[in-house]
Amino acid sequence: MLCGRTGKLQLYCTGNQYTCDESSALCMTCHMASIIKKIIRGRPYYYLRECQRVDGKPKIVRQKYLGTAASMAERLQAAPSPQTVAVAEFGAVAACLDMARRLGVAEIVDQHVPRRSDRGPSVGQYILLAALNRCVEPTSKSAMASWYGRTALPRLLPMTPGQLSAQRFWDQMDRIPETAIAAIERDLARRAVREFGLDLRCVLFDATNFFSFVDSFNKRSALPQRGHSKEGRASLRIVGLALAVTADSEVPLLHNCYAGNQHDATTFSSVIDQLATRCRELAEGSDDVTLVFDKGNNSEENLDAVETHKLHFVGSLVPTQHQDLLDLPRRKLLALDKQQYPDVRALRVTRTVFGVERTVLVTWNRKLYTAQLRTLQREVGKRRRALEQLEQSVARHRRGKARGRAPTLAGTQRRVDALLAGRHMRELFDVHVRTDKRGVQLGWSFRARAWTTLRNTLLGRTILFTSRNDWTNEQIVHAYRSQHHVETAFRRMKDPHTLSFRPTFHWTDQKLRVHALYCVIALTILSLLRRSLRKAGHEFSIRTMIETLAGIREAHVLYDEGSRQPASATVLTTLDDRQKACFDALGLERLRTA
Repeated sequence: MLCGRTGKLQLYCTGNQYTCDESSALCMTCHMASIIKKIIRGRPYYYLRECQRVDGKPKIVRQKYLGTAASMAERLQAAPSPQTVAVAEFGAVAACLDMARRLGVAEIVDQHVPRRSDRGPSVGQYILLAALNRCVEPTSKSAMASWYGRTALPRLLPMTPGQLSAQRFWDQMDRIPETAIAAIERDLARRAVREFGLDLRCVLFDATNFFSFVDSFNKRSALPQRGHSKEGRASLRIVGLALAVTADSEVPLLHNCYAGNQHDATTFSSVIDQLATRCRELAEGSDDVTLVFDKGNNSEENLDAVETHKLHFVGSLVPTQHQDLLDLPRRKLLALDKQQYPDVRALRVTRTVFGVERTVLVTWNRKLYTAQLRTLQREVGKRRRALEQLEQSVARHRRGKARGRAPTLAGTQRRVDALLAGRHMRELFDVHVRTDKRGVQLGWSFRARAWTTLRNTLLGRTILFTSRNDWTNEQIVHAYRSQHHVETAFRRMKDPHTLSFRPTFHWTDQKLRVHALYCVIALTILSLLRRSLRKAGHEFSIRTMIETLAGIREAHVLYDEGSRQPASATVLTTLDDRQKACFDALGLERLRTA
C-alpha cells in the first residue's frame, strides 16, 4: 500500500499496519518487513527492511537492496534459479512451542522468578527452551546452541549464539529456588486442567529412579545416592523421582525429587500432604478424587494420611502376606464383564487391612498367568541347566578326572546361592552341598509339588484393596489398571531419544531439581499434544508423534538473480499423509510465517 504523504510502500504483519516514516519504520509488536524508497543522486532506489524487538526495543535487523523499479519488475518477470537450500526442523519444535505457549510456560516461570533487567532472555525463556529440547532431541547444555540452529527456533524463539552457552543456562537455572519450583508446577497444572478440561477423578502415583554420573566423592549433593537401581546400574548413584499424573492422558500434576536410597513408602509419606492439597485445589474442592498407588507405598501411616485428607484410594497388597486369599480355589472367582475383561475373574471379600476394614478384590488374569508362567518356566530351565553343569563339574573333580583347582565348599555354596537368587527359585529347587574325604559333593532336585502349588495359587493373581466400597468390581479393576499410565510416563522419561531425563550433567541438588522441573514440563507438553491429536482422531505413541512431526521441515531457498543479494523463499518439505494429518490437526500453518 502506498502512503499518501511519502509515497513509500507499506507492508502488513499479523494484521497490523505499520508507519511508513523512514526514521520510525520499526516493528511495534513482533515482526515487520517494509519496502523503503531512497532518492540517491536524484534517482529512486528500493530497499527491503526487516525489523523486530531486540532486548525490548524495536531495531532494524536486516536491510536488503532491491534495486530500481525497472530492475524489480524485470526480476519479477524472470524465473529465478535456486542457489542454495538450508533445511531446518519445523514440525516438532513448532508444535511443542505452540503447546508451551498455550500453557504459558515462560510467563509462569517469570512470575515466580522475575527478570533482573530487560536485556536478554528471561529465566522463563531458558526453561522453555530446555523443555523443548527435552521434547524433541535431548542434549547437554553445551550442545544446545547446535541443536537450536538446526531448527526453526531462531525464527520462532529468537536468541543469539552467545545467549545459548552452557554457562548462561546454568546461571539462569541457579536463580530458581526450590519453593519456586513447587509454585511453578502448581500454576502449570492449574493452567493445564482449566485449558484442556482434564478429568481429575483418578490420579495415579508412583516413583522410580534414574542413574546419574555424579562422582562418588562429590559431597555437595545429597540426592544422588547408592540404592536399588531400577535400570540395573548398581555401580552408579541414583536420583529418585515421584510423580502423580492424571489417568486422562498422563498429564503430570506433581513431582518430587528425593534421595535415591529412600524407600517408596517414605517417599509417599513425604508428598501425600502436598499431593492431597494439589488435587483438592485443581478439582476445586471436590472430594471425588481417587488416588491409585502400588503396594510399595503401603503402610499404616500412609493409609491414615490418605484417610485424613478424605481421598479415596485403590491399591494392591503383597499376595504372599495374605496366603488365605491365595489359597482360594480358582473356581470360586467369578467372571467379570465379558466385554471389558474377558480374561479376568474376581472374588470380592472384606478384610481388615492395616487396622481398617476394607473392600478386598482377589483377581485372576489369564493373560497375566500365561506371561508369568512362561517367564517362570524360562527361569527354571536356566537353573536346571546351570545346576546340571555345576553338578557334573563337581563330580569330575571327585573322580579325579578334572584339571585345575578342586572346588571348595564355600565357593560351591556361593555359586548355588547366586543361581537361586531369583524369585521363587529357592522354593522350587532343593540343593544340598556337603563335603567328605573325596571333596565337595552336590545334589539337587526340583520340587514338583511346590511348582503345582505356585501355579494354582500365586500366578496370575493380584489382590486389590480400596476405600471405594460403592464401586463395582469392574470399576476397581479399571482404576488399578490405570496405573500403567504413570509407568508409561516413566518409560518415556527413560527413552534416550525423546523426553529423556538423561543426560543430566548436573552435580548439585538445586540444579538436579531444576532439571527435573523442565523434564516434567516436557512430559506435560508432549502428553497434551498427544491428547490433542487423539481428540482429532489420530492415535500415536509419543515417540511416533515426535518422529512424525520432526519429519516436517522447512527449506529456506536462496535464488541467484544476478543482484547484489539473492532473493529467498521459505517452503515446507513434502508431507506424507500422516505428517499432513498432524500438521492440520495442530494448526501449524499459522506458525509458518510467525
